Amino acid sequence: QVQLVESGGGLVQAGGSLRLSCVASGNIGSMNAMGWYRQAPGNQRELVARITTGRYTTYGDSVKGRFTIARDNTKNTVYLQMNSLKPEDTAVYYCNYGAMRDTTGAYWGQGIQVTVSS
Repeated sequence: QVQLVESGGGLVQAGGSLRLSCVASGNIGSMNAMGWYRQAPGNQRELVARITTGRYTTYGDSVKGRFTIARDNTKNTVYLQMNSLKPEDTAVYYCNYGAMRDTTGAYWGQGIQVTVSS
């Protein structure tokens, strides 16, 4: 089992920045992928960004150039730096953990609200 604890969400004005953090604990594999997904009301959950232990990154098209994912393998922590935020970035953001070979990991955090006001 893996537990994920997210922090850093909140309310920000359009054009502002936020940084999300997610700490993983439990049965952490040496080769894994951590990432962030988001879900807005009425929408499907979508990939925001994903990073492997080797720091290979993948981004959703809507956040490329604005968001940056990073990780500290010594702390089992993944970060999401979100810049130039837009109202359409408003959603619940979920941390995700899984094996590198999996498109989406099996473990999810509880979710954290990000609200961008116009």
